[in-house]
Amino acid sequence: MIFAIALLVLLLPDAYIAFVVLKGASTWVKLLVLLPVLAGTAVLYMAFASAEATQPAINTVVRLTVCVLFPVVIFTLISLAGRVIGIFVKGAPRVSDFAGLAAAALWMCIAVYGSFFGWKRICVKELHLDFSELPSAFDGYRIVQLSDFHIGTYGNSPESVQRIVEEVCALHPDLIVFTGDLVNAAPEELAPFEQELRRLHAPDGILSVLGNHDYCMYAHYDGSDSPEKAAARLIDAERALSWRVLRNEAVKIVRGADSMAVAGVENAGSHRFPDSSDLDKALQDTGGAFTILLSHDPSQWRREVIPDGRAALTLSGHTHAMQFRIGSFSPSRWIYPEWGGVYRSGSQTLVVSTGTGGNAAFRFGAYPQILLITLWRGTDMAVD
Repeated sequence: MIFAIALLVLLLPDAYIAFVVLKGASTWVKLLVLLPVLAGTAVLYMAFASAEATQPAINTVVRLTVCVLFPVVIFTLISLAGRVIGIFVKGAPRVSDFAGLAAAALWMCIAVYGSFFGWKRICVKELHLDFSELPSAFDGYRIVQLSDFHIGTYGNSPESVQRIVEEVCALHPDLIVFTGDLVNAAPEELAPFEQELRRLHAPDGILSVLGNHDYCMYAHYDGSDSPEKAAARLIDAERALSWRVLRNEAVKIVRGADSMAVAGVENAGSHRFPDSSDLDKALQDTGGAFTILLSHDPSQWRREVIPDGRAALTLSGHTHAMQFRIGSFSPSRWIYPEWGGVYRSGSQTLVVSTGTGGNAAFRFGAYPQILLITLWRGTDMAVD
């Protein structure tokens, strides 16, 4: 029944094109217009017919959606608007059809690039952050932030993970932090990449926190397995990589007589995402030191971190910039006030990574990101 309804909805734009825009065309031409959506629906059914869709199936469905369905919908909406305007303005339908074709073609170019190339285009972004309270021994301290790996998506592109590791190693950071969502749904996604990820190294180690996907709630479980057990296996796997998983706790980094704290909370989600964070517990052992907080969901910054006041710098991810960005615009801004980049409130700073991977094989503009953050002692400000 679900697929019958989906087929009906997917057919509506194609039916409009076949029987309204091409009303004078032959039956074979009309059938040809309907063919892509019929083929796409068949792929959709095969991809999700099992109890749990595989990542390659999800990638295929995403590509069909953005490369085939979206252009058809874009053309249909513009063309239909022209026909409504045509009630009052002669010639509007013809103009809108040409405009719809141009817009659909432009989107198709974006979709093809984002689906086959953009999601593997690794970018290093450097940020320089000044803090008046930074201990002098940490002046020039270099942190690499990785976030939202969703590593199962790279199953058909292991060379991308290799390039990410090589880029990070070439930056020679003092510390590497990972701000959540290592996997899409299950800890088993990590296994093919464990050897490569073991190459990541920094003098002060690798610290990580959990994101909403790391609680493994999006997989199907049978028998004695459960999301809790799967999440525990993922945490064990991260620890086997020599990553320190911070679960509402903090660690001290010492340089001579100076020290700073790095605290990490479990996911502090809003709405349907899990909230297992305990900010007070995570910060209680920082002892008034300059503190960096790792929190997967940036919505916690306004909600809890700013009122608390103990964390000078918060590093987050989660938004992915919805894996689409043109200039300074991303649809993520409709959901999250802080969705990508550097944000300030008084002496407190938030950095939101737009993600190193993605839960689907598509990115345009918001390409896979490695952040190199350099801390400086000085007047509170940020330069990127």
